[in-house]
This record gives sequence, structure tokens and C-alpha cells, in this order.
Amino acid sequence: MAADRVTRTQERATALWASLPRELVVKFHPMVGRLTQDMIREIQHAVPEYARPLKGHFGAIMTAGVEQAVLRILDTVGVGGSQNEKWAAMFRQLGRVEFAEGRSLDCLQTAYRVGGRVAWRHVAAWGQQQRLPTAMFTVAAEAIFAYVDEISGLSIEGYTAAQAESAGVVERRRQRLVDLLLADEPASPKAVAALGSQVGWQVPEEVSVIVVEHADLPDGDWGAPTPPEVLMDLDGDVPCVISADPDAHLPLLTERLRGRRVCVGPVVPLATAPSSLRWARRAMDLVDRGVLPDREVIWCRDHLSTLWLLGDEFLIEQLYERALAPLTGLTDKQRTRASETMLAWLETRGSAPEMADRLNIHPQTVRYRMKLVEKLFGDQLDDSTSRLDLEIALRAGRLLRAKQDKQLKVLR
Repeated sequence: MAADRVTRTQERATALWASLPRELVVKFHPMVGRLTQDMIREIQHAVPEYARPLKGHFGAIMTAGVEQAVLRILDTVGVGGSQNEKWAAMFRQLGRVEFAEGRSLDCLQTAYRVGGRVAWRHVAAWGQQQRLPTAMFTVAAEAIFAYVDEISGLSIEGYTAAQAESAGVVERRRQRLVDLLLADEPASPKAVAALGSQVGWQVPEEVSVIVVEHADLPDGDWGAPTPPEVLMDLDGDVPCVISADPDAHLPLLTERLRGRRVCVGPVVPLATAPSSLRWARRAMDLVDRGVLPDREVIWCRDHLSTLWLLGDEFLIEQLYERALAPLTGLTDKQRTRASETMLAWLETRGSAPEMADRLNIHPQTVRYRMKLVEKLFGDQLDDSTSRLDLEIALRAGRLLRAKQDKQLKVLR
């Protein structure tokens, strides 16, 4: 849309200049040098940022910009013609230079307006000397200010393009920083600090890695910008966020995450960020499998025992089979009841009535079940190491059974 507007403005300005007599150019040409000098002087007076000696790169750009602006007008008077790409590129470049210098477009836009007013003063004074008809003055005034709109539009194009390219570079570097922090081989602090300074990220001592649920989302406006102290890569194989303060930052990321489930890893020293990532991924997996509750935000800190218990399911299965081997000969129903009763006893070491209340069964049933447990496990119940193995195995089994129960409900 912006490019269309520039084209329309350019066509309007060219048509106005083309409507003036070509012979005016020859008569006006001796005024060009003085006109450009007056333009530069008044632009520097009006825009403090440009009030520098006309030396080096700055001087070349300022002088060339003013001269080309004037010569372009003279080239189109009485003849018109299509836009010269080299000339247009120069005004786009002026917009790029403004962005590179860290200025807004206000300075350049002011310079164009001041230049237009100076040009009109010179043209009006010269026209009066030449006794030009009033209609010509009207066309010349309209043409000058249409021309100011034209070159302003070109510079806006250049500024916007440079801005977009810069944002893309910064975003890629921030994603590279995420990769660096989460790589299997730890990056050197020097490399992290160097890349962090390039993207405006103040290196913290500790971070949390937040894993984000995969989702196919349309491109477009992401709403609120990402806080500069947060690193984010939502397009990688493992979409994630790196934050030094997830409690503070997560509410600021609501629009960016668009309701996607997140698992917040433990806060760890920066050098061990991959560890936080590993546990956050593990939590996400357990949510997907129905072991952990499915919420919009899952904090690993709230499920440390579950994450630890199921941190290595192969070893848990080995422990489960070995520790609970005495239950092998029972039916599934008997095994489940004995396991529940034994875990209640291990967790409470309470009386039969207390355990009955916990299990919602009769105390006599508890006594009967415990006699079976004591018969099957014997001296293991008196050994602290064996009791620990039993409790770990039974707790893990309870978690995994909860997952299986949820899966059965879904199937039904």
C-alpha cells in the first residue's frame, strides 16, 4: 500500500512539472547553485541534528541529496518522464541512513519541508522577476509540495525496509543465542556475553527454560512485543522461552503464546540451562501422557517428586518388578488391593482404623490385607532400604496407573 501511494504521488508531481514550459529551465538554471546553498543553510538551522560541517560522508550525503532533489525537478519540467530508479534509490538510501544513525524520520521530514519552502521562495521571487502568469505560480507551488511528498515517501520506504531488516537480524541473533544457551556443549561465557550485547540482552546469573506447546498458528500481528530480557524461539524443533524471572515474564507473554500450554523448567544457573530445558520437556511429556494435570501453565517446581520418580522409567520398571515380585502370583485385583494397602501403611505407619479411613474400607479388611502383605514380604517390611524401594515403586506405580485410568476414560 505504501509503495502504491509513493507511485501515485510521483505521478502527480511529474504531471505538474511536465505542464510547465520547458524553456523556463534554461532561464532558471543559473539560480541552482544559490538555491542549493540556501536550502542546506536553512535545513541545518531548522534541524540541529544536521547542523554539522559539510565534511566526509555526512557532507557528501547532504549535498548530494539537495542537489539531486533540485536537478530532478529541472529534468522533468516540460517533459515529465518515468521515475529514475537511481534517483529514487538515493532517497530511499537517505531513509536507511537515518535509521542507521539512530534517528527517527522526523529530522528528514523536517528537512524536506524546509527545503520545499526555500525552493518556493526562490521560484516565487524569480517568477515575479520574469513576470510569469499567476496560473504558472499556482502550478509551481503545487508541484513543489507534491514533490516533497514524493521524496518523503521514498525515504519512508528506505527507513521502513532498514527497520525490518534490522529487526530480522536481531531476531535471528536472539534465536542463535537460544541455540547457544541450550546446546549440549556449553558455550563460553565470553561468547554468550558478546552475542547478548548485540541483541540487547543482559546476561543473568540464573534462568528458567519454558517449553511451549507446538501449534500451527497463522502469521501476522503477534500483539505485545517480547520483553527484551526474554529470549524466545517459537519456530524451532522445541518451541521455548528463556527467562530469568518466569513469574514476572509469563503474564507479559500471553498474547505471544496465544493460549498454548507451557511447562516452566526449574530456575538454574545459566551454564546449566539445558538441564532446565530437559525437565520442562519431561513435564510436557508427562502432561501429554496424562500423568501430570493438563493446565495452561505447568510449573516443574510443583511436581519435583513426580519428575524425579519418573525421571528414568526403565529403572523404575526394573525397581517395580524386583521390589514387588512377591505380588506376582496374585490376580490383578488382589495385586492392586495389596499395593494400595501396603503404600498406605508405608506412608502413614498408622493403625488399622487410620488406614481404613484413608482407603475408605473397613478396618477388618485392612487387617486381612496387611496379613497377606506381611506373609508375602516378610522381613522386607522391617528393613529400611527395602521399605524405601517399596515406597518408591508403589508411588511410581500409582502415578502410572492414574495415567492408564485417564487413557481408558478417553477410549470409553
